[in-house]
Amino acid sequence: MAKTTSSPEDLIAISQKAKTFAYSPYSKFRVGAALLTHEGTIFTGCNVENACLTLGICAERVAISKAVSEGHREFKAIAIASDMAKDFISPCGGCRQFMREFGLHWEVYLSKPDGSFIKNTVAELLPVSFGPEELLKSQGIFHKK
Repeated sequence: MAKTTSSPEDLIAISQKAKTFAYSPYSKFRVGAALLTHEGTIFTGCNVENACLTLGICAERVAISKAVSEGHREFKAIAIASDMAKDFISPCGGCRQFMREFGLHWEVYLSKPDGSFIKNTVAELLPVSFGPEELLKSQGIFHKK
């Protein structure tokens, strides 16, 4: 965990470094993530596979879980890196839903090893999503942040 105010390029470089710690002996598909809080704290994550394949965890969820375990619940941006040179890495459906839990309007940088990236928001990656607000509506409670 580091405290800083980062540009997208800095955040992507940090996610690329986080990728080097990936534990992916089965897929050989390394992923790193760097999550930026509104306070300027950065949490990193990497994918961690398991011989029982369904027990693996993605880099994005590692970074978010680390941040939540330290008391952070609102995020400014996340950068995701992999070794794919031809395409931008994109979060899986589970990670998109995990990110959605913490808001729709934070930035998601999808990158390539050369540092190029595209910027989306969580809402763009998961349109017509289901989040905490829907649960509150179903209980007759509406709380808007």
